[in-house]
Amino acid sequence: MAPAPMRKDAARNWQRIVDVARHLVDDGAPLQLNDVARLAEVGVATVYRHFPTPEALMETVATPGLEALVAHAEQALTEDDPWQALTDFLGTTLEAQLTDPSISLVRAAPDHVLPRTTELATTLDSLAGRLLDRAHAAGTVRGVVTWDDLRPLMCGAAYAATVHADDRKTRLESGRRYLGVMLHGMRA
Repeated sequence: MAPAPMRKDAARNWQRIVDVARHLVDDGAPLQLNDVARLAEVGVATVYRHFPTPEALMETVATPGLEALVAHAEQALTEDDPWQALTDFLGTTLEAQLTDPSISLVRAAPDHVLPRTTELATTLDSLAGRLLDRAHAAGTVRGVVTWDDLRPLMCGAAYAATVHADDRKTRLESGRRYLGVMLHGMRA
């Protein structure tokens, strides 16, 4: 059974909270729900009613980016060249991690608090595994490489690019270079 639609004022408050959280995450600030309430100009109880934990709010902020990655992975599975499909997907994933801090934070979390986040993460891992399996079957990726290897390596490349660069352009350039090294090492 679907939840009842929100009243207009509740929907406006929800959006204001998410927008403030998005700005805080993009600025690298921690999500403190009391601070979010103050900045969104809503009551603290309103924030907690919508988002009982900072993790729930972070996952909500990350949801559009995760949905976009799932859509990209689904599209990549329709491409003819398995190697190109995999490398394009990994490139898009790395760029998302470098431009949307919520994605890296949510993907690195050991557990999720929202069922939708768990669903998206599971789907994303499954699709990425299928992309890798196609590349294995085509003989373009070393047989020892697994998605369980690639997932933390992708997080590591994003982290290294973030730590070693102060601006977005340099982070993206560094991340792409690190990804290139990784792809070279896994190519059969």
